[in-house]
Amino acid sequence: MTTKTASPFGSTKSLTILSQLLLGGSDASFSTLVEPDLAITRISEEEFSDLLALANSNHVVMRGLEVFLRITEDAGDWRRAEWAAGAMEIERARIENAISFLHKICCTFELEGYDIAVIKSLDHWPDLGSDLDLYTNTNPSDVIDLMKRCFDAEGASRSWGDRLANKWNFVIPGLPEAVEIHMGRLGQTGEQIVIAHSLARRARSIHVGNHLFRVPSVSDRLMISTLQRMYRHFYFRLCDIVDSAQLCVTGAVDYADLRSSAKAAGIWEGVATYLVIVSDYVEHYRGEAIDLPDFVRASARFGGDKLHFRRDFLRVPIMPESATLYASQLATFFLNRELENTARLSLLPCLATAAAVGQKITGSDKGIW
Repeated sequence: MTTKTASPFGSTKSLTILSQLLLGGSDASFSTLVEPDLAITRISEEEFSDLLALANSNHVVMRGLEVFLRITEDAGDWRRAEWAAGAMEIERARIENAISFLHKICCTFELEGYDIAVIKSLDHWPDLGSDLDLYTNTNPSDVIDLMKRCFDAEGASRSWGDRLANKWNFVIPGLPEAVEIHMGRLGQTGEQIVIAHSLARRARSIHVGNHLFRVPSVSDRLMISTLQRMYRHFYFRLCDIVDSAQLCVTGAVDYADLRSSAKAAGIWEGVATYLVIVSDYVEHYRGEAIDLPDFVRASARFGGDKLHFRRDFLRVPIMPESATLYASQLATFFLNRELENTARLSLLPCLATAAAVGQKITGSDKGIW
């Protein structure tokens, strides 16, 4: 695949421009300026609004608009540069407020003697997601007490999926983003205790701005991303592509550890498929695939050619592709005699069906997930 061929992902103009800005490398300035259909110096304010909305839903506002701003400034297009700078300033203020709260929450947990790690949310830095996700092994009653006592937080209503996954959502005054705390379990139905139980022990510290946070190891981070994309939502955000590609390209991934950990969790084929999809998408826009080990590619069930773009996201087919990954995970639990986790995971098709029916009736699936 190269950037000169038609996209196999079912592109729209905004998706193509945004992907080129994020993944085009040194060719980004050239292609987005000289190709008439992609020239950002020719897009209207309405088209910029569409581009910004897509960047927001895919958690790449800061990274996408940083390149947009550079290109328009280099071209002397101060009008469009001002659009980008204004949008980035608003997003930067939101992120700074959220990071300040996130740091206070983590420090408070540590002062109380509780383990805490930020999952998913900081993967996108310098971007930030639409909520704040954390993981702890602390007793739920202690977490609820801490959040109410120290932050005047209110617990949001919990869905069936929330209860199975052992997670709580909190609303804090002054913080627009919800705080989602996973306790002792991971996965859509709380089936993943293998990853969860070692997460705190394997966590590492990173600096984000002036703050220090505990985050999952690189292997755990990729497994959590895989659980979210290949076993729960069945779609990729552009941030998933960019975030994971950066880990691979910089050599941060220990593929042997990743394979060992993912096999123990029953999701190795899903992880391998996730990485191949990322590589295929990067290859399409950068002209060069990620250098993945042969054993990763050999374990993948399908690749990026199965993706299609719909409703702002890159969709992964559920039948039969994702269903085979689910069956493999279920079989691993059963063979390992993890009977409770097998029972939890077996509820997923029922919940998915109920969510689909509920969404058709009410327009929302929040009562399920």
